[in-house]
Amino acid sequence: MNHRFLLLALLLASFAWPGAALAHSTRTLTWGGDSEGGAPYVFQDPQHPQRVIGFEVDIAKALGKLLYRHEVFVQNEWDGLIPALQRGDYDIAMNGIEITPDRAKVVRFSIPYYACAEQLSVRKTNTIIHGLADLKGKIVGTLKDSLAERILHKASGIHVRSYDGQINAYEDLADGRLDAVLMDQPIAAYYGRPLKALKYAGQPIGHMEYGIALRPHDVKLLRQINAALLTLIKNGDLKRIYIKWGMWNTATRAMFAAEVAAGLPAQSELSRFTRELQSHKTWSQRLRQYWSYVPILLEKGAPMTLAISLVSMAVAVSLGLLLALLKLYAPPPLSLLAKAYIELVRGTPLLIQLYLIFYGLPNVGIKLSPFAAAIIGLGGNYAAYEAENYRAGLEAIPIGQMEAALSLGMTRLQALRHVIVPQAFRAVIPPVTNDFISLFKDSSIVSVITLVELTKVYGELASTYYDYIGIGLITAAIYFLMGLPFVYLARWLERRMAGTGRVLQVGGKPVNAA
Repeated sequence: MNHRFLLLALLLASFAWPGAALAHSTRTLTWGGDSEGGAPYVFQDPQHPQRVIGFEVDIAKALGKLLYRHEVFVQNEWDGLIPALQRGDYDIAMNGIEITPDRAKVVRFSIPYYACAEQLSVRKTNTIIHGLADLKGKIVGTLKDSLAERILHKASGIHVRSYDGQINAYEDLADGRLDAVLMDQPIAAYYGRPLKALKYAGQPIGHMEYGIALRPHDVKLLRQINAALLTLIKNGDLKRIYIKWGMWNTATRAMFAAEVAAGLPAQSELSRFTRELQSHKTWSQRLRQYWSYVPILLEKGAPMTLAISLVSMAVAVSLGLLLALLKLYAPPPLSLLAKAYIELVRGTPLLIQLYLIFYGLPNVGIKLSPFAAAIIGLGGNYAAYEAENYRAGLEAIPIGQMEAALSLGMTRLQALRHVIVPQAFRAVIPPVTNDFISLFKDSSIVSVITLVELTKVYGELASTYYDYIGIGLITAAIYFLMGLPFVYLARWLERRMAGTGRVLQVGGKPVNAA
């Protein structure tokens, strides 16, 4: 009888305190965030890089203490936080995630724990930008998938560049690549204001609230998180955290007062979740929605992908041939330089090369547009591989071909141009074609330097609608169909140049001394 009474007391205690029920079943509260996103949210401690700090780290610790659970941070890219949450990689996601209607369709949000606005930053020398209305015709940087990005897209006539991280946008603004940057007030305070070349412009824009995201079926955990947040608001712990990080503002103060007055949400999360489950789209509705994505992908992303691929491959083929000729036939200093370039470029990742070209070169006074940086990065990278293709093709030509050409009175350069290179080119068409297909797909990497191409548009759509499968299949199909003509063109060239049995002639004389 005493055991039954004790069990009943424990059950009652679990409902009385939000964390007690979980204290016996699990001892951890895993939360997802992106430590690469930067201060003041979640970031590496400059003095101790092996640990992460930030105001959201402090909030997670405070929540874990109230819920009797040990908080465990799980690193994840910011734009993949919600998909990873849905996959079950962690219990909650907390990383400056704005509460928006589209996100609320796929996750449950806690009561808001912070409120702020967007802040516009410009160079100190700028005297014409004072607000959103002055941005027409200007290039403005912002964070990908943020409220600031939506505000800029909604306003007409603004050229928007979206970034994966905030620091690069402010650096580009200081370097003159951008006219302005619009980001959350905490980001502007930590990354925009400290730069001597920048200043704030105009009043804060809009209003946003951060919430903790949970999976739709985690109704019990949501109720406990909400109760714990309300406790932190009432006892002043959240305010102390924000004061510590220099983030306390009037918007958050007003929001806290309203939340304390309203108490916990009265609406049943379970019933709301059930209603939304019953309102799933039919297959015909889904197909119509997928079809509406096609024009966006084709008009916004495909032309840029095609332009980057064609121009980069032209650079790669031309530079690759030059490198191969220098490596094989140039004097030792030039030959060694060609060899060094080939080995260095092939031995380092393309992504690092793009970062160095786009973000590193401005430190030495070289500022390139995203398109130019993409062409140089992709073209220069693939030139190293093309050089090896050409080298193999050139070395496959019998030495007698060169000797025969020289005996006819041709110079070494003429022999290469009229005899050796044409035959080598015919031999390397298959590997060059394969490299073009690879470059065509690798063009997706240039989205990291703010270039809007096909994969970038796919990421924007997928992160907006949280549909990575359907939109991904459509994007893959577009890549396939765009690349297919080049495959057939390569096969036609192979047949055209294939061995018709004819012997190369110069001045009416055969050149075939194999």
